[in-house]
Amino acid sequence: MDLKMMTFLVVGATFALYIFIAIRARAASTSEFYVAGKGIHPVLNGMATGADWMSAASFISMAGLIAFKGYDASVYLMGWTGGYVLLAMLLAPYLRKYGKFTVPEFIGDRFYSKAARGVAILCLIVASLTYVIGQMKGVGVAFSRFLEVPFDTGVYVGMTIVFIYAVLGGMKGITYTQIAQYCVLIFAYTVPAVFISLQLTGNPIPQLGLGSTMSGTDGVYLLDKLDLICTDLGFKAYTAQKGSTLDLFLLTMSLMIGTAGLPHVITRFFTVPKVRDARSSAGWALVFIAILYTTAPAVGAMARLNLMDTIQIGEVGAPDGNLVYDDAPAWFSNWEKTGLLAFEDKNSDGRIQYYGPGLDDKAAGFGWQGNEMVKVDRDIMVLANPEIAKLPNWVIALVAAGGIAAALSTAAGLLLAISSSISHDLLKGILMPDITEKTELLASRIAMGGAIVVAGLLGLNPPGFAAQVVALAFGLAASSIFPALMMGIFNRRMNQQGAIAGMLAGLFSTLIYIFWFKGWFFIQGTNMAPDNAAHWFLGISPGSFGAVGAVINFAVAYGVSKVTPPPPEEIQALVENIRVPSGTGGASVG
Repeated sequence: MDLKMMTFLVVGATFALYIFIAIRARAASTSEFYVAGKGIHPVLNGMATGADWMSAASFISMAGLIAFKGYDASVYLMGWTGGYVLLAMLLAPYLRKYGKFTVPEFIGDRFYSKAARGVAILCLIVASLTYVIGQMKGVGVAFSRFLEVPFDTGVYVGMTIVFIYAVLGGMKGITYTQIAQYCVLIFAYTVPAVFISLQLTGNPIPQLGLGSTMSGTDGVYLLDKLDLICTDLGFKAYTAQKGSTLDLFLLTMSLMIGTAGLPHVITRFFTVPKVRDARSSAGWALVFIAILYTTAPAVGAMARLNLMDTIQIGEVGAPDGNLVYDDAPAWFSNWEKTGLLAFEDKNSDGRIQYYGPGLDDKAAGFGWQGNEMVKVDRDIMVLANPEIAKLPNWVIALVAAGGIAAALSTAAGLLLAISSSISHDLLKGILMPDITEKTELLASRIAMGGAIVVAGLLGLNPPGFAAQVVALAFGLAASSIFPALMMGIFNRRMNQQGAIAGMLAGLFSTLIYIFWFKGWFFIQGTNMAPDNAAHWFLGISPGSFGAVGAVINFAVAYGVSKVTPPPPEEIQALVENIRVPSGTGGASVG
């Protein structure tokens, strides 16, 4: 069976499963739509959280970043997993004990203010919508390849699929769908990794294969081989640090506290029956996530090695040692159709010259007129890796299904967070408190549909690779929501004025910094483009600024709270009650 038919069968079977689950688990009440009736077992919730968390950024894009950035991309592994420790220890059990549906609802009650709830809604929508844009990029990459259509068409198809099963099921349907999607995506990620590790090192465990010697060599380690090829082609060594230590540290912190502040992840801990189940499900989620995250470094390194070995044939640096374009393997032309990989024959010799900036002078002596691989979208690496390694068609089809599952599972959770903030927090909580449950449910589904359209259209031209866009979302959550939750739980003296001022200061300082370097100057086409580190403040990249925004949030909130009246006594008592680690009931106000 050819690859296209195999892919249609595998992906089609998974879609049928997702839609069947969504219909069978269709939410009939607002409780089921928002928090699945608070009846999900912690192990199942951990699995669903893993799928909710391991988005297109994790499945499709993270290994691509690791493939091209090497050592520097390790911050994504540390930040995104370390954040779950913070979430399990500092937020999940306390928020579950409080017992409400959404993050803005907690902030509104804790800071006794509809204005605080409104600001939290704004922060949630901005962060979640940015996150969904990254998922739509991943959806477009996956669909464009397996349907063999342009990237834009892939995004439109993905929007349609998300609309069908996310709008139908609500949190109840999404939870059980995400359990199925976790099984699909983890199987799809690890199976080809095992194949490729065996192929390159003879070791079936990718995590060990990364540190093993290459098959058919005289004791040459895989990473040493990769470093050598990178430097021979004019790139920096794969294992060398390339960015500044300050920026790497701040990016790690931004991703970590952003993880603990993401509303769609926090909402998952509202779905378990008891308070202690919230912490337990966070632990299970980390276990399920670790399976993929410990495999990703091997996938990224092996993908980079396979890519360079495929394109660069013969002796490195020899003018006649490059791949003849007409003899390029099938995977090359397949990805060219998507527009995510592009070759330009700059010197009309029919060969592909692929090298880094460190080889410019030597390349000019050969008559080469520049790197002819003018586009290699990092988001294609995981999906293209099995094709590059010439694995069986069923493995390639499985990876396509896994990539789509990862993108769709997270998109659904994010869209639910956006829709619940609009219908439950904005309409029910602020604008129309007398709205019926039926009308609220309808409003939530309409809001979700609108969010899908907006995110899809923005996803057609995202401000970076999927993981980069997601990192921006983490920075926004880190700078706005996380400090408010932390101060709301652990600081009795924090009042509504301080919380509101802090959230606005953190959110807008981060937004301005991101837009300044990834928006306005990029649009104007100046030399202050998004990846031009020379113009960043103290070398801090836009994706790393969320940690700075969080510090600004804490400082402003603390300063304002000191010069304004303290919270009412009943609110201070509520804070103390939330922190008491006893029982399974929840304290609530109003």
